[in-house]
Amino acid sequence: MDLAFENYLAQDSSSIEPDDIPKTNNPVWILGRKYNAIQELELIRRDVQSRVWCTYRKGFVPLGRPQLTTDKGWGCMLRCGQMLLAQSLLELHLGRDWFWHSETRDPTYLKIVNRFEDSRKSPFSIHQIAMMGDSEDKRVGEWFGPNTVAQVLKKLVKYDDWCSLTIHVAMDNNVVIQEIIKLCEKGDTWKPLLLIIPLRLGLSEVNPIYINGLKKSFEIPGTVGLIGGKPNQAHYFIGYVGDEALYLDPHTTQKCGSVKDKLTASEMEIDETYHQKFAARINFEKMDPSLALCFICKTRTEFDELCARLKSDIISTGSQPLFEITETSQTPWRSCPSTTTSQSQHFPRTDLTSNSIASDSTSKHNTDDSEEDFEFIL
Repeated sequence: MDLAFENYLAQDSSSIEPDDIPKTNNPVWILGRKYNAIQELELIRRDVQSRVWCTYRKGFVPLGRPQLTTDKGWGCMLRCGQMLLAQSLLELHLGRDWFWHSETRDPTYLKIVNRFEDSRKSPFSIHQIAMMGDSEDKRVGEWFGPNTVAQVLKKLVKYDDWCSLTIHVAMDNNVVIQEIIKLCEKGDTWKPLLLIIPLRLGLSEVNPIYINGLKKSFEIPGTVGLIGGKPNQAHYFIGYVGDEALYLDPHTTQKCGSVKDKLTASEMEIDETYHQKFAARINFEKMDPSLALCFICKTRTEFDELCARLKSDIISTGSQPLFEITETSQTPWRSCPSTTTSQSQHFPRTDLTSNSIASDSTSKHNTDDSEEDFEFIL
């Protein structure tokens, strides 16, 4: 057995109740939605189950050299990147009020899931992400960090017109408003934005001064979660309760298959493997400090509202801000080892290295416009 949820997949629903959501008076936040843990437990689980759950797979078309037919042991952050992008597409094309059930055959939903299947022809498959990682100096089979998977997804979405999404990766802890407007606003039209903000919030664990900001990020409309994890294991975070973050865990190995139009029993069975009813929990202080906050803005108005909420709820609250928002780009701040006495005196860094999920070297990404040569595989 692998980790976490294989026990859930194997157990009978009438057996021991899983300890996914604690019985508490604290609110439960799932991707911008507030729930009561006691009165709305099944609704919480329905919301969790409606997210696209991407996990390790086995038996797919060989990938790279050596010829890999599973991503077990190396693909967890790639799968988290898939979950992030899938949630963004659900939000964009179906809306936050949409819920999945076992009989769902909505053609838009099926188009989304098909894009993440383990095929060389699927635009956001493990094959496309792993091969595109070569442009970020990551060979097939190597671990990714949050920044690397963000840079790869940024390139891949340009090759899928249907997804109608553009990605901006905000480097150096700075969201530059004019850069994003230039990227997304073309005349009177706005191309929907997935904003990814890579951060480094400590050395080996998340510094407690940043935890309140992380919690607030799950409450803001337009959040599509957080990619990060704990040391050596990547997770896709979708909310929190109390002092614990809620996440979907990719560390379950499932068989490869296709949902297609979900007309046969086998296609329905594969669709079930993309959904997990029970979230897992981890204390914020135990999370790996290398992570990325993610938000979707379908319109210019939503982008303006997001910036206002980020400023009021996260940046200007009196606690240590997670990042900056500026109108125009500024010279990135760099600390001097001889004068830096405490990380809490400065903005979090994205270019530190440690034994984390997979340390990203971001020195080569001084801007969000790096476009190394790459090949889109078919």
